Formats: sequence, C-alpha cells, structure tokens
Amino acid sequence: MGAAKAVTDTTFTLDVLQSRKPVVVDFWAEWCMPCRKVDKVLTDLAGTDLAERVTFVKVDIDANPHVTQKYQVRSVPTITIFKGGEPVGSVTGTRPKSELVRMIQSAL
Repeated sequence: MGAAKAVTDTTFTLDVLQSRKPVVVDFWAEWCMPCRKVDKVLTDLAGTDLAERVTFVKVDIDANPHVTQKYQVRSVPTITIFKGGEPVGSVTGTRPKSELVRMIQSAL
C-alpha cells in the first residue's frame, strides 16, 4: 500500500466509520513538524502486512474541522484507531513505531 489515504469531513463516515477493517486515523496539520515524523512511521507501517488487516488514513485538521471537533482532537499529531465505527484507542504526540504497532495489534 504505502501512503495513507486522505479522508475529509465528507468522506469520513464511509472511509472510517463504515469500514469493515479497523482504521488508523492520523489527525495532522501541514504546519506540525512532529506530524511529519509520525507520517513516516505510519507510511512504513502501511507498507507492511498490517495493511492487509487495517486501513491507514489521514485527516488534515485545518481542512476538516467537523471531524476534528467531533472527536475532540486538541493537538497534533493524534492517532486514533476506529473499529466498528467507534474509536477504540488514541495517542497524541510522537510515539515509537513499536508502541504504534502494539496499539494497532490490540485493535485487531
């Protein structure tokens, strides 16, 4: 797979809430330097066998205020995992790849 798909306020319900697979959502902003580190880690993970079991997406918080407000994203980067249309785990800030892998695997 590789890069995460960009999701918007308009497509969030279909791409995330109605997904049959768990979805890893990267809430990010263009101006956020730590977001770039997280993006690299998630892009790496999206290129592994995890991509067969979960979907990786990105939400630009500045361009998509509805989703950002609904899920109370207060700082970026925030990584939230959705399963069955509900958030089941979330972390804010940069995290080691191993921690993100554990978090994702716990949602499977």
